[in-house]
Parts: sequence; C-alpha cells; structure tokens
Amino acid sequence: MKIVGIVGSNADFSYNRLLLKFIAKHFNQIVDVEVLDIQDIPLFNQSNDQTNSEPIQRLNRKIMGADGVIIATPEYNHTIPSALQSVLEWLSFKIHPLDGKPIMIVGASYDVQGSSRSQLHLRQVLDAPGVNAVVMPGNEFLLGEVHRAFDENDNLKDKETIQFLETCLKKFIRFINVVNVMDSPEGMKDLSSTEDLHATGKIETTIEDIDMLADDWVEQASDKTKAVEGDTYVKLDRGVLTVNQLNYFLKSMPAELTFADSNNQFLYYNYKYEDEDMLAARRPEQVGNPLANCHPERAFSSVAWVIQQLRNGKEDVVRTHVPTHGPDKFVVHSYQAVRDEDGNYVGINEYVKDIKPIIDWYLEQTGQQLTGGEVDAVSGATSKVDTVSGATVKDN
Repeated sequence: MKIVGIVGSNADFSYNRLLLKFIAKHFNQIVDVEVLDIQDIPLFNQSNDQTNSEPIQRLNRKIMGADGVIIATPEYNHTIPSALQSVLEWLSFKIHPLDGKPIMIVGASYDVQGSSRSQLHLRQVLDAPGVNAVVMPGNEFLLGEVHRAFDENDNLKDKETIQFLETCLKKFIRFINVVNVMDSPEGMKDLSSTEDLHATGKIETTIEDIDMLADDWVEQASDKTKAVEGDTYVKLDRGVLTVNQLNYFLKSMPAELTFADSNNQFLYYNYKYEDEDMLAARRPEQVGNPLANCHPERAFSSVAWVIQQLRNGKEDVVRTHVPTHGPDKFVVHSYQAVRDEDGNYVGINEYVKDIKPIIDWYLEQTGQQLTGGEVDAVSGATSKVDTVSGATVKDN
C-alpha cells in the first residue's frame, strides 16, 4: 500500500518532518510511505494562478497516485501553519486530489497537549466541500513535548508511543480499505472471491507445464508450442500477414494494447515503450502472469468487477479516466470484451490512450469550443463546479 506523508511546515527544521520520516523508516514492513515537503509550494494567490507549476503538479500527482495521505501538522497560535493552509488552498482551487482520499492526521508540538487544536482545525478544513477529504475519525496521534521525544538517531524513545503509533497506522490501513469498498460500484466487493484472478483454471488455449511467473514465459511457451515467428505467413479471417507484419501493425496502434484470456492470464501487450514511459506500465517479464500478479491486492475487487461486467455480457466495454498524468493529458483506460463468433467471452482487450490530442484536433477542425464547468474565481479559493467553501516563531 502506497501512502504519502505531507510535512505541514515549510521550515528548514521540523519535528513533524522527523515524525513522518520515522514512520516511513520504522514501519516500512507495513506500508510504503513517501515523505513530501511543501517548502517549494508558493503562497496561494488566485490572481496569480500557479496550479500548473511543477511543484503543485508534482504534489497533485503524488497524492492522486497514493492510496492514502498522512498530514503531520505543527500548531501555531492554536491552528495550522499558514504554509499548510496555502497548500490546501492550491489543492482545492482548480485541482482536487484530496477529494475522496483517505487522510490520517498526526502532529508534534512543544506543548504537552501536542497539536490537538491545530489537528481539530485541520479536520474542519479537510471536511470543506472544495477539499472533501475522508479523514479517519479518532485515533489522534498527538506527540507532545516533542523536543524530548527523539534520540540522537531521530528515533522515538518511548516504546508505548511507538506501539500506539503502530496501532493508529494499522487502523489507517484498514480505514483505507473500508473507503475503497464504500467507493466501489454495487456488488464489486463480492467479486474478487468468485473471479479467479490467479488463473488457476485451464482453458483450451492454456499452455500447460510452464511456470506462469517465469520471466522467460514467452520464450518457454514459444518453444513448447513451436510458435511461428519472423517472416512466416499467418492466415487471418480477412488477410495474410507475416508474424513480423503483425508485430509492426500492432505496435503502430495509437494506443497501449493488452490482452488477457478468459482464464485471466496476461498473454500480450504491444511492447513499444519501456514501462516508465507508458501510460499504464507493463514489463516484458510480466507476460504469462496471472492478472493477480499484475495488480496490487487492493485493486482485485475493481479488476474482478470489470471482468465480470464483460464476461457476463452486462457491458461490452468499460471505460475509466485515470487523472494521474497531469493537466496536459486526459488518459482513458478502455476494457473491451473479446468474443468468438458465437459471442462467447474469450478475453479482455485493455487499450489505454490520451484522448486530449484528439479532442483538441476536433475542436480546431470544427471551430467549436468546450462550454460549462468553468471555475468560479470570485466566490472563494476552494471553489469548483457545484461546490462552495472558503480558502511563535519556532517550528515544531
């Protein structure tokens, strides 16, 4: 599970940064935590819109790609720091990555009560309609007298404090899973047990006696089946092409294509980019794997639900927008049912494409314009369509 931890201070030294780094280091067997600073985030000013600047977009991408967020806040004058408030304004102005995102609040302060009042204020801010985060109730981790809490290696000293922090973190993981189920389409939570994502079954085209998880599954499967390659001709339903021509043809498709059979085994993708350059990362050694090994466990219910819609004929295609690629792209994942001549489900074709260039081209060719959904830049910094909301010297 991937979590980002946001340091609620822009000071050079922060005990809240130490706290998040301790969580990331000490509990790395439980969860993957990436600590993010806000020092390079500019002060919010709606008259000087910097939504698309790299610091803000980087934070946006990190949050969108995470399962949950931990915010560590100090307490200044009984409230959260102005730097953190400014970040939340940017994240609720024209972009809304915290909308529906599970949040856990922690905090450290010199005060014996920890950051109790700033945490209460932060909960109110995160509950605003323009932010609309899903904050974990209770389980307040308030680290008081923080200047005495860490040893020389930046580890928490008190064992009971560490145990309570671990309890809160484990409850947050369960909270994230609950939120995911709540946001799932009706019946989705029940399908991961009925859809065999581990591909333990067998169909007519299953290549047996080869380890599905082998990195060289393609080579082993080709040897076993004596698969043709190169300039060998293949007769298709309305055409004759060589294997090389088929490869060239599929690689030229203006989308990332993936095929998994009806046994939920990943059999092909049109390999033309390395995984880090793809909209939906695939690696050559994954081919042959069961779908369960191509997705994190938290996504099993969603994957199973999509397959069930296609397998049962409820849908021929399921589409979803994945907004983690920045404002210059509109990436759509389409899951298309593959059927034989009799209409029987034989697999799934996932094709992934950034459709924004097509939309831009269409608008340019027709002279039309997109209308509606304009941001109201007058009523408040945290405004978006159909929503309304508002916008000591030592750091701790």
